Amino acid sequence: MIGIGVIGYGYWGPNLVRNFMERSDATVRHLSDLDAGRLAVAKARYPTIVTSTDYTEMLSDPKVDAVVIATPVATHYPLAKAILESGRHVLIEKPMTDRSETAEELIALAARKGKVIMVDHTFIYSGPVRKMKEIIDSGELGELYYVDSVRVNLGLFQQDVNVLWDLGAHDIAIMNWLIGSEPLAVSAIGAAHFKDGAEDIAYMTALYPNNCIAHLHTNWLAPVKVRMTLIGGSRRMIVYDDMEPSEKIKVYDKGMSVTTREDIYRILVQYRAGDMHAPRLDQTEPLSAECAHFLDCIRTGATPITGGELGLSVVRILDAAQRSLKEQGRLVPLRGSAEA
Repeated sequence: MIGIGVIGYGYWGPNLVRNFMERSDATVRHLSDLDAGRLAVAKARYPTIVTSTDYTEMLSDPKVDAVVIATPVATHYPLAKAILESGRHVLIEKPMTDRSETAEELIALAARKGKVIMVDHTFIYSGPVRKMKEIIDSGELGELYYVDSVRVNLGLFQQDVNVLWDLGAHDIAIMNWLIGSEPLAVSAIGAAHFKDGAEDIAYMTALYPNNCIAHLHTNWLAPVKVRMTLIGGSRRMIVYDDMEPSEKIKVYDKGMSVTTREDIYRILVQYRAGDMHAPRLDQTEPLSAECAHFLDCIRTGATPITGGELGLSVVRILDAAQRSLKEQGRLVPLRGSAEA
């Protein structure tokens, strides 16, 4: 039985506590939050959990093997550092940290301690995203041309990060995992519509290897909630609509081919419009699959799918996008690209 500690019982913490408490191979032993009222709510539902406003109390319990952080991003680094230094595994809510340098430090610390460090990029564990990965890796789409994603709604405004760090972190993780690499450069523009506020609307473009381009639209001021991704390949295309109740993934046998003929000086464009099919998807709750994977990595020592390296990559891209935002959309090369 793996003992779990959870720090934070606000928006996402209750979901994490519920998933670990529902498992037969783990239990939540300690829960910490600065809000005593939130702790009282948790205690009423889970009487066996020890609650405290001081997270260090859980680190004195030898039966706590791993700690889950579900707090504002600015607190991720100091909390994760303390947890790793205490000799425990850690699962960190996305984004991993607020700077790439601190994410790198946590990865190195986890390696020295021999502990699992994993980031809560929950959508990677969802049936639709795993199915898209399977389709792309099979070569069914052909050469990957673009990923175009929209993630908008009315709120929830965050106090310590802008909309790109909040909503965009999801899609950046998905894009990197589906494409299988990090972009060469990114550009971003955005706007803040409240005094001294962070950007509540932002658009980011990422240039990936092999002439693949990705675009991301994030918005806290939309009248409706939209979660949609379009993926275009040379052979087929995918529409992923997370708000669709049943057929979240649709694969279209559509595309175009361009040819030239020696006897004419013009390009011939041929369009193909075939069938559409909606593949069967795994209905397992993504967070449940993620929690199971975290526990399995603790037991076996395996590297998590959303381990520190993916978490670092997302933060590195967000860092570059933030620099681009400040410079009105300047193309910012990422470290390791030909222009860096």
